[in-house]
Amino acid sequence: MKKEVENIHPIFHQLLQRTDRVTLLQQNSFVLWMTGLSGSGKSTIAKGLEKKLYAEGYLSYILDGDNIRFGINKDLGFSVEDRKENIRRIAEISKLFVDAGIITINSFVSPTLEIRQQAKDIIGEKDFIEVYINAPFEVCAQRDVKGLYKKALAGEIKNFTGLDAPFEAPVHPAIEIKTDNLSVEESVDKIFNLIIQRINL
Repeated sequence: MKKEVENIHPIFHQLLQRTDRVTLLQQNSFVLWMTGLSGSGKSTIAKGLEKKLYAEGYLSYILDGDNIRFGINKDLGFSVEDRKENIRRIAEISKLFVDAGIITINSFVSPTLEIRQQAKDIIGEKDFIEVYINAPFEVCAQRDVKGLYKKALAGEIKNFTGLDAPFEAPVHPAIEIKTDNLSVEESVDKIFNLIIQRINL
């Protein structure tokens, strides 16, 4: 049986290429880079989008603080230098996922234009889709899912993005999702509708 498979698929005698994996998975791969303030809804939307993609038969993977900051980047803090290194590592990992044929959903504050450009340069412009998850600071502070805003406003957290550290909004995102006006389901659908034609071979 194994010999028959090898005869039918001589490609396995060679190093596989991205195109081979894309053909196997029957999907194009790319990175959806979601940027926005903490509490804007990035992770929630990412999880909803992953479930929708799965239901439609597409393979995706989420990268966010939960599986990056507590693992491969647990040695990094929140200084300017560490933030840059954090994004550099994430971008390099994302590039590998894309090469594996996987739709990669990234959910990171990534607050500056420079940091996101760094990620785009590493991943490659054609594989980088910037999604701006936009919610006003006041709305994010009201949500305060992780209790970070309360601590930041009390002075317990320094250099908090949107308060005493800048957030630079994307200039030309592929799509902007205003989560103070849209439900999670509406947000997921808008992003899915944006990428569906790009996913299909």
